[in-house]
This record gives sequence, structure tokens and C-alpha cells, in this order.
Amino acid sequence: MRRSLSALACLAAGSAVIAAAVPASARPADPVGPLRQLDVSSVGAAAEQAVRSAPGLVRLSAAEDLVATSAIGESSGARHVRMDRTYRGLPVLGGDLVAHLRSDGAVDSVSQTLRAPLSVATAPTISAARAAIATRATLPAGVSVDRTAPTLAIDATDGTPRLVWDVRSSGVRASGTPSRLHTWVDAGSGKVVNSADEIHEADGTGSSLYSGTVGIQTTLSGSTYQLKDATRGNSQIGDMANKEDSILCTLLQIGCTTGTLYTDADNAWGNGTNANRQTAAVDAAYGQARTWDYFKNAHGRNGIWNTGQGSPSRVHYGSGYVNAFWDGKQMTYGDGDGTSFGPLVSLDVAGHEMSHGVTENSANLTYSKESGGLNESTSDIFGSMVEFSANNASDPGDYLIGEEFDLAKGLGFRRMDNPSSDGKSVNCWSSSVANLDVHYSSGVGNHFFYLLAEGSGAKTIGGKAHNSTTCNGSTIAGIGRDAAAKIWYRALTVYMTSSTNYSGARAATVKAAGDLYGAASTQATTVAKTWDAVSVK
Repeated sequence: MRRSLSALACLAAGSAVIAAAVPASARPADPVGPLRQLDVSSVGAAAEQAVRSAPGLVRLSAAEDLVATSAIGESSGARHVRMDRTYRGLPVLGGDLVAHLRSDGAVDSVSQTLRAPLSVATAPTISAARAAIATRATLPAGVSVDRTAPTLAIDATDGTPRLVWDVRSSGVRASGTPSRLHTWVDAGSGKVVNSADEIHEADGTGSSLYSGTVGIQTTLSGSTYQLKDATRGNSQIGDMANKEDSILCTLLQIGCTTGTLYTDADNAWGNGTNANRQTAAVDAAYGQARTWDYFKNAHGRNGIWNTGQGSPSRVHYGSGYVNAFWDGKQMTYGDGDGTSFGPLVSLDVAGHEMSHGVTENSANLTYSKESGGLNESTSDIFGSMVEFSANNASDPGDYLIGEEFDLAKGLGFRRMDNPSSDGKSVNCWSSSVANLDVHYSSGVGNHFFYLLAEGSGAKTIGGKAHNSTTCNGSTIAGIGRDAAAKIWYRALTVYMTSSTNYSGARAATVKAAGDLYGAASTQATTVAKTWDAVSVK
């Protein structure tokens, strides 16, 4: 897993602040066009210097440093460079930012959540051992504190910087899902302030199981075909043989496996039933390919990392495992319990899991509080868009998540038109949203996207009834799902940072809509109205 500061350690807090270097009237029109990954080593140093040369734009003290971690470019020559922040050599949680540079290299604006330069003592009052002890009482069953010594960091996510211990834990949760957990303990009081997991779940989700007979890309090696797609970065599918990750893999990430690569003699895979172990692999390969194609065709993104590199998928994980997860390197799918849920390899879940990877390698929304809800809703949004873009008659597009493997009810885990229908998710934002599990706080983002794309009221989509109402009694006319997805993708990859919350997402999507369609466009004004409709200001 990519272990940058922003990947692991920034908690949700504060709206995104987009600070303009020059008056809007003096700036050229915002650049639009396909985003392409740039070599950060070739642009990072210049971007860092440009930021430091713009007095007052970035809230830096003399003890703070910036390090460029990734960069994307536009056809106009504009660049967006992500940077991590340190304070006296310590990582700053919530300190990451995006510098938006014009084609001439000057800084146009900066997306950031910090509102003031940092000033905080860096000598801890409590020891690392005491922080580890404080963490133990908060850990879920099956997870324990690692032997790796806790490390110090600056937590600046809530507006008031404080020194914290980052305590790492790992294990296997009661559900069977591996866990690599970070817990942050106040280094002065010893109080646990928050935690976030590196493992991002779907939550409880040839001749395929769910998508009918499909074409899949394979590789001929000698006289044997491999379930490896050379046209999409050598993405491959492995069989976990109903085993789980080893203790060494879970604890130390040593000896991890992608499973046994599927091979076949005649290049005819699966038979559409669970009796054939290849069948679930067909679904995984199909979902992997359709997700790759969606991001490539709709957003110009070349795989999860935007580098052309593929990613493995593993099927038949564990025994009766009712879940799927992204671990920073690969997708993993369980077989379900066979009674209430079948194998979790449906097209929307494949899109959901790979989208976690896209999020990790762009805004890297921390998997906790409101940023975690946005992380989950991003995966639901793009998982649904993958389903729509595939246009598969056996699994038509809709806004239900995982309905294909829901053997008991056919409703799936979540639905975006009315998230609260599951009894746990929320349709409307309130100050308590940050306290919910990220799969339930995602309801606000899911509801927003559905209304933005489809509008309010009753309709049939993909042969299923949908009906969405607003939180303020307004009526929303949708702008279409393709436009809504383009706005969300640009907001995610250009303006959101690791600790963006719902208010910050509003600012980011309004800005993105203005970039794409104009600040006074129907699309931009509808974005603002739709956030109003889910109570986000």
C-alpha cells in the first residue's frame, strides 16, 4: 500500500479552502480537458518553489515543509500538484494540499483545509507505551496493537493542532476482513482522538454469475490460457481457494499472495454457476475490465494509478465471507454465505472496489468521519456508473448497490435514491453524520449524486423503481449522470484533499462544475441547489 502521509493519516475536518492568488476577474478561464498523470519528480520542485513564492497563499510557518507527492496536468498546460506537509520533521495530519498552477508555472489557487500556520510543542507528555495501552480498549475483536513502535505526528484536522501518537494495529475482524488500523492518541492527555483503517470494504457485499455470457481478455502462455489482461496493465484474477491472508501478511505485509492465477486449456471459462470455480473469476475479470474502460473512456484515466499499471483481483476468499475489500494493492471478493448472499463479484461492487483505489491515488479521502463517508460514496457513485456504462442486459444500470448477490431480497446493501431505506444510512446532513460508520454517512453523498444526476421524484431506472425526495422540500431537475460524474471526478482528483468533509465537497464540486461548464451554467447552479437539497451548506 502506498504509505504517504495523506494516504494514512488525515482525518475529516474543516471545509476545503480554495485560496485565490489573484482576483477572479484577472484570471484566465479555468482550464478544462483530459487530466493526465505527470512525473512528480519533474514538476514537484518547481511547484514547491512557486507555492513559497506566493506570500500568504499557503498557511506555512518557518517550521513547516512541503513535499510534492503527485501531479496531474491539463491540455492547456495547467497543473495540479498534491503536497504533503511536515512540521519540525513530523507528518501533519490534514496538512496536505493541492497547488493549482497556470501554464506559466505561477500558482492560481490552493485547495487546503488548514486555516492558519502551525505552532505546537513537539515533546510528548505521555509515552508511546502508554499510547499503545490506551489504544487497546478501543480495538475491534481480532485486532491487536502491532509491535511496531508508535510514531509522533501533528493532528491539525480539527483546526487546533495537537501532538499525537500514531499507534498501528492489525489482525482479522470478526467478519473475516483483514485490518490495518491507525489509532491517534493525544500525546498530552492520552485520549484516543480517532482511528482509520487502511482496508476499505464493500460492507457486508466466460459465463458469469451475474452478467451473462461475456467476452474477457486472456493471455496465451505456451498452450495454456491465463486469466490475465495484457490490454489493461496485465490485470489478473487469482483463486484464494477459500483461504485467508496469513498472519504474516496481515501483521507485517510479508508473504501476501494474489492467489493462484486462473488458467484454462480451451479459453472457455466458467459455466454460470457456483459449481464451477471459474465462474466467479469471470465476473471479477469482467468487472475489472469494465471499470478500467469506464475510467479510461469517461475521464481519461489509465487505470487505478493512472500509469497504465493493472491490479490483481482475488476470488473465493475465506469461507462464507460476506464482503469484498480493497487493500491498497488489489481487490478481494468473498463467496457470501450461500443463503442470504452469493459471491460478491457483481459489476457494481467490482467498480466500487477499484474506485477505492482511484480515490486513494487522488484525494485519498481518509477512511473515517465525513471524509470516510465521501470515500464510500465515491465508490458507490463510480460503481454505479460502471454498471451504467457496461450497458449489460443481464445487469442493467441502477442506483442499488450489490442487488445481484442479495439472494434473499434482491435489494443489495445500499440504494442511492433513498439511502435511509436501509434503516442505518442517512439522506440528509447533520452535525451527527461524522459519528456514523462510513458506509452509513455515505448516504449524504449518494443522495446528492442521485439527485444531481436524475433529479427528484419517482422513476424507473434499469427496470427498478426509484424515488428520491429532498431534505428541504425543493424539486431538483437532474443534469444527467454523465455530467454529474464528470463533476465529481474532477472535484475528487483536482480539489478534494484527504480531510475534505461534506462542506468541502460542496466547494470542490461547485468549483469543478464551473471549470467544466461555466460558473453561471445550469450544471454549476444545480450542484449548489442539490447540496442545499441534502442540507449541506
